[in-house]
Amino acid sequence: RSVYDDQPNAHQRFMEKLDACIRNHDREIEKMCNFHHQGFVDAITELLKVRAGAEKLKVQVTDTNRRLQDAGKEVIAQTEEIIRCRIQQQNITTVVEKLQLCLPVLEMYSKLKEQMKVKRYYSALKTMEQLENLYLPRVSQYRFCQVMIENLPKLREEIKEISMSDLKDFLESIRKHSDRIGETAMKQAQQQKTFSTTLQKQNNVNYSRNVHLGRSRILESKNEMTLKRTLEEDDEHDEEVLTAQDLVDFSPVYRCLHIYSVLGDGEIFENYYRKQRRKQARLVLQPQSSMHETVEGYRRYFSQIVGFFVVEDHILHVTQGLVTRTYTDELWNMALSKIIAVLRTHSSYCSDPDLVLELKNLIVVFADTLQGYGFPVNRLFDLLFEIRDQYNETLLKKWSGLFRDIFEADNYSPIPVANEEEYKIIISKFPFQDPELDKQSFPKKLPMSQSVPQIYIQVKEFIYASLKFSESLHRSSTEIDDMLRKSTNLLLTRTLSSCLQNLIKKPHIGLTELVQIIINTTHLEQACKYLEDFISNITNISQVTVHTARLYGLSTFKDARHAAEGEIYTKLNQKIDEFIQIADYDWTMSESDGRASGYLMDLINFLRSTFQVFTHLPGKVAQTACMSACQHLSTSLMQMLLDSELKQISMGAIQQFNLDVIQCELFASSEPVPGFQGDTLQLAFIDLRQLLDLFMVWDWSTYLADYGQATSKYLRVNPSTALTLLEKMKDSSKKNNIFAPFRKNDRDKQKLIETVVKQLRSLVNGMSQHT
Repeated sequence: RSVYDDQPNAHQRFMEKLDACIRNHDREIEKMCNFHHQGFVDAITELLKVRAGAEKLKVQVTDTNRRLQDAGKEVIAQTEEIIRCRIQQQNITTVVEKLQLCLPVLEMYSKLKEQMKVKRYYSALKTMEQLENLYLPRVSQYRFCQVMIENLPKLREEIKEISMSDLKDFLESIRKHSDRIGETAMKQAQQQKTFSTTLQKQNNVNYSRNVHLGRSRILESKNEMTLKRTLEEDDEHDEEVLTAQDLVDFSPVYRCLHIYSVLGDGEIFENYYRKQRRKQARLVLQPQSSMHETVEGYRRYFSQIVGFFVVEDHILHVTQGLVTRTYTDELWNMALSKIIAVLRTHSSYCSDPDLVLELKNLIVVFADTLQGYGFPVNRLFDLLFEIRDQYNETLLKKWSGLFRDIFEADNYSPIPVANEEEYKIIISKFPFQDPELDKQSFPKKLPMSQSVPQIYIQVKEFIYASLKFSESLHRSSTEIDDMLRKSTNLLLTRTLSSCLQNLIKKPHIGLTELVQIIINTTHLEQACKYLEDFISNITNISQVTVHTARLYGLSTFKDARHAAEGEIYTKLNQKIDEFIQIADYDWTMSESDGRASGYLMDLINFLRSTFQVFTHLPGKVAQTACMSACQHLSTSLMQMLLDSELKQISMGAIQQFNLDVIQCELFASSEPVPGFQGDTLQLAFIDLRQLLDLFMVWDWSTYLADYGQATSKYLRVNPSTALTLLEKMKDSSKKNNIFAPFRKNDRDKQKLIETVVKQLRSLVNGMSQHT
């Protein structure tokens, strides 16, 4: 620093000083070398001496090494052999250890393959689980283990596919065997019910033994024999009848369930199984279109449904979670709604009561079978009440045909009885009692015709047929009694009543037949109380029970009688009209023939003979018929006079008409039917009599003077009627000059007629204004 801090030329001076310093150091080095030079020379001399010894030593060492190498070659060879053996031994030990680890894996894998081969899939899955969790992790570094690890998921999928295929085969199998399974279950249920019924009867006999010991012993022995036979038959059936497990192998569904559960897909399997079973349920519940035609169609339908739910119930009890009670209840409720809808539809097509009855029996067995498996069936028994109405309708149709056949085959004449045996046969069929008839000797005739006992028998047969349906409905005797009475009432009030009404309206049924029908209905009405006793006997329900319905036979047969009576009146009137139509009056005749018209005499003879037949009728019916006939005859004769097409009537025609009316009055006064008081029947012709008297006597002054008074001689003569007839006579007098013998008085007569006509018109006008 001092160098650089000096003035110019300081560098040169520095260099000079540095050179001087170097020279000083060189002189010191030289002094040092000179001081140690002798030691160096001595050391070199010593080194040269050592070199000679070293070379000698080198030769000795080389020789020794050679000899040592020659001696150690054998040792080295043996040592190398030992090392090689030791390495081999170590490798063998390692291999053995590794093989001991790998062999169980290979054995398990081989076992897995064998299990797959013999289709022990559940065991195979367990083996896979052991391989994955226990064996493969120990040897995971080996390539074959990686191959195994890659194959295990594939094997699982293969097992899933195979088990699912087995499940599908199982589902197909139970679909095919459902009807067989259901048929088996229904047979077993029916056998159990038969056994219970027989046992109950035996218990009832044992109970009644204390009251009637001797009789009960006989009954008890009989029932014990019956029960024994029933048990033997049941044992035979049990040997023959196969169970659901015998008909279907359930192992595929268990296996598949376990497999999917092990694989952790249990929920997927449950959903798939339930979905497939729901589809099968819909197929099972779908009936054939022709199912209603035969009972076999219904039996096959019920068997399939029972088989389906028997399988589900079995799965419910032998597996956990695959099928739950909630699921089966839901499935059953869905099925029950469909079954009820199907049965409602198809039962409505049934027109054969025997088929409906067999359907009812099948439904009862069907319901009892499923009830035994814990399914609620109350709605099915409610449906049976609807089908019962359908059954009653088919019965009513069938019995309607039977009634028609009976009525068509009847001869409508009293039943002839030749001897006591025939009489007993008839009264055994029909409850007939007549003390007066019993006193008569054979041969004799019963008042009713053949149709009466036949109808009575058919009504009882109807009650039996109706009772058949009411059995096994789990109803009390009171309810059954009530149902029988209601159905019998329908038979009487609707079917039999309709048949009687149609019979009465038939054109070939004459007055004689109508009279016999009235007599028949009277006896049938009296027999209704015996029908009530008959129902009470077969149901063991007393008629004094408060809720017991009564038979409506009284009103049914009374209505039929009224209809027959009305038809008698109508046919009588029609017959009268036929006679009236053949009347051939000469309305312009100058004077009468002096005797009544032939048609009228024929009519009166017909009426006399007809009313003689009416002697078997109740008095009021015959009297009403007679009165109705006379009134109709009177009305028809009056209408004949007042016919608008009849323009002219002569006095001779009036006289002839008067003779005919006199015959009618004579017929009425002859009392063709007993029971009329005084001249009641003659009053039917009073209108005609007063009208004809007015014209025959020509008593217009009295008529006009007394008109409107209660004491008038011509009180029943209406002014309009008199006016109409008078105008016809007026026209006739102008044309035929009926007053020719009184020519001098013609003018006065014409004036009188015109005056009367005017006065009658004023009366008619007054009546119309008043009205």
